[in-house]
Amino acid sequence: MLELNFEFRRADFSLSAMQVLDTPITGILGASGSGKSTLLALIAGLLKPQQGFIKLNGQPLCDNQAKIWVPPHKRHIGLVFQDGQLLPHLTVRNNLLYGYNNILAAQRRFRLEVIVELLEIGHLLERRPGNLSGGEKQRVALGRAVLYSPELLLLDEPLSALDERLKQQILPFFLRIYAECKIPMVYVTHALSELQYLTDCYFQVRDGKLMAAD
Repeated sequence: MLELNFEFRRADFSLSAMQVLDTPITGILGASGSGKSTLLALIAGLLKPQQGFIKLNGQPLCDNQAKIWVPPHKRHIGLVFQDGQLLPHLTVRNNLLYGYNNILAAQRRFRLEVIVELLEIGHLLERRPGNLSGGEKQRVALGRAVLYSPELLLLDEPLSALDERLKQQILPFFLRIYAECKIPMVYVTHALSELQYLTDCYFQVRDGKLMAAD
């Protein structure tokens, strides 16, 4: 469960939220520049709100009044961006293991072989990102995030760079990941059709606020 009660300001931009996100997959809808990515950055700890708090499963990630601030690397949150952001000099196998190798053995909830099979990327393991299609890159990025064993997955317009055919191929993998791995997700997009496929619970970012969808 994610509890949001904060205000963030930067130059002439502001974003506020007072919502509880407690469904397996929560959608966030909004136009370009509305603040969707800013919202994810605040949850991940890449930005800091001026007021309020953000809590994950009852634990504060930040709380201005209590002077609590958990840095990004200690929040144990997985991020998947629209371009995947894979490390170009590493093979797919080593990209997948990048976060996995940086957590304690006791924190690892998933095995490489299981996630590789789940995402159907076994034939890609020895390739490098430059030799992958857009859809393949996103599956690898999703696998890397899951192998980090996060408490929460943040998905920042992960399909926006793909054509409609590839989108339809990749969308089922998000449902498969939740069904098999039980990691809650916050899925940000400007495409209502993606959210309607994944969840019946979504919010919108509009006029500087996170609010219930119309």
